Amino acid sequence: MDDFSTDAIPDLSGTTAVVTGANSGLGLQSALVLAAKGARVELACRDRQRGAAARERIRTETGNDNVHLRQLDLASLASIRRFAAEQEKPVDLLINNAGVMATPHRTTADGFELQFGVNHLGHFALTGLLLPALRQAPAPRVVTVSSLAHRGGRIDFEDLAAQRSYRPWNRYNQSKLANLLFTFEFQRRLTAHGEKILAVAAHPGFANTNLTAGMNHPATLDVLGAFFRLLGQSGASGALPTLYAATALEVRGGEFYGPGGPGQLRGRPALVTPAPQASDPETARRLWDISTELTGVRFAGLD
Repeated sequence: MDDFSTDAIPDLSGTTAVVTGANSGLGLQSALVLAAKGARVELACRDRQRGAAARERIRTETGNDNVHLRQLDLASLASIRRFAAEQEKPVDLLINNAGVMATPHRTTADGFELQFGVNHLGHFALTGLLLPALRQAPAPRVVTVSSLAHRGGRIDFEDLAAQRSYRPWNRYNQSKLANLLFTFEFQRRLTAHGEKILAVAAHPGFANTNLTAGMNHPATLDVLGAFFRLLGQSGASGALPTLYAATALEVRGGEFYGPGGPGQLRGRPALVTPAPQASDPETARRLWDISTELTGVRFAGLD
C-alpha cells in the first residue's frame, strides 16, 4: 500500500463507475484514472456546461469514449430520484465524492441545511436508490469521501436544519462525520444480510482543490487559497485514497483510507483510524433512521 500508484489499478473494462461531482477536483481526478483503466464512467454533475467540459477532457486524455455526462443535483431529492430511475447499467462502483464546504447558511430544494443535505443526505438517498443497480454488479463497491474535518464533528440531532444556530465549519464537520457514520452503518447492515456490496470510506488529506469555491467569504478564501497552495498536495494525489478504496483487492468493507504521511495530510494511501465518534453504532443507527425519515429513501432488504 505504501507504494500504491495508479499503475497498480487493474484493467476495469466492462465495469461501470458513477462519480458524483466529477467535473472538477477529486472527482475529476478519480474519473480520469477510472476511464484510463477502461471503465465506463458516468459523470454525475450538477452543472451541465462544466460537466460537458470534463467529459471532453477525459475522453481526450484517456482515449476512452465510454464517458457519459448525467445531470445530478444532490441538493434536490427529485433530481436524485430521476437520476436513479434512469440508471440503465449495473453499477460496479459508486463514488460519493461531491460536496460543499463552509458555505453561508442556505437550504436545499427540500429544506435541508445545505452542507448536511448535499454532503450526507444527498449521497444517502443516491446510494439507497441505486441499491438495485449495485446488486446487479458482480463485486460492487460504494466509496464515500469524508474529510479530516470529521474529527471536529458531532451530530446535532436537535437542530439538523440549523434553525437555532449556524456556524459554517461546525456544519461542515458534522456532514463529514455523517459520511463515516453512514459508511460504517451501511457495512454493518450489508454484512448482517450477507450482501456482496462493500461500503468503504476515504479522505484526501490536505488537497489543493476547488472545494472552497462556495464559501463566498473573500478574505477567508484568500487566506485559505494561499494555505492550500503552499501546503496542500495535488488533486491527483488527494484522489489516491479514494482510488485505492475503489479498486484494491485487499480492501474490506467498513475500512477507512487516507494519506499515510504525518497527520494524514499527505502521502500514499493507508488504512487510517477514524475519530471515536465516527465508530459509535448507536449514533450511526439514529442517523440512519433520521436520514430515512427525511429523504423517504429506504434501503430495501437492509432494515
